[in-house]
Amino acid sequence: MSLTRFGIAYRVARDLPEGSYVNLGVGIPSLVANFLPQDKNIFLHSENGILGFGPPVPGEENPYVFNASRGSVSMRPGASLFDHALSFTMIRGGHLTHAVMGAIQVAANGDLANWLVPGQKTPAVGGAMDLAANTRNVYIAMTHVTNDGEPKIVPKCTAPLTAAKCVRRIYTDLAVINVTEDGLELTEVAPGLVPADVQAKTGALLSIADNWREMDIPEKIQDIPLLS
Repeated sequence: MSLTRFGIAYRVARDLPEGSYVNLGVGIPSLVANFLPQDKNIFLHSENGILGFGPPVPGEENPYVFNASRGSVSMRPGASLFDHALSFTMIRGGHLTHAVMGAIQVAANGDLANWLVPGQKTPAVGGAMDLAANTRNVYIAMTHVTNDGEPKIVPKCTAPLTAAKCVRRIYTDLAVINVTEDGLELTEVAPGLVPADVQAKTGALLSIADNWREMDIPEKIQDIPLLS
């Protein structure tokens, strides 16, 4: 089976280390805030001017404090608010350890395209270019194929690039894939799948890790009723 949006977000959250400073992008990435381990200090950043936020708390929503997806967030102890200029100074200064973003396409060499769908008139750059160019670990959280069934993981991007060779890991509803100097390495597959199932829906060639395994995703996570 394939993972839901919540399953993808849960899997990303498991890999964020203690003491990391993480920017969560629009869509699936914003859901990661709901699944951070309680025993880890992980500081979430939003380019609209927040550091140290957490998931929304029902009944305590503040209409003036929200994430990149315009969803409500909570303020954890020690959290701070600041202007756009300072937020982007943090990004451009290399002070974030991780950025979790969506993508239109990811190439076999780690090139990222996520700001303009070919043929679409209105681009949506946001902070993606700054994050991709200045963050040590760029993780992509997305569906494996488009709504038309076309692969998003391709030999070479045909959509306009956001940044070159910036992606380190890809999380989809079908797999976890590392971007290495030798190409794409498949390390995990969704429950019930085998590597051949993933390769069939991937435009680029995958190498299979010797220790590949099924993802460990609690069944209850798949249908959890959270909002982005």
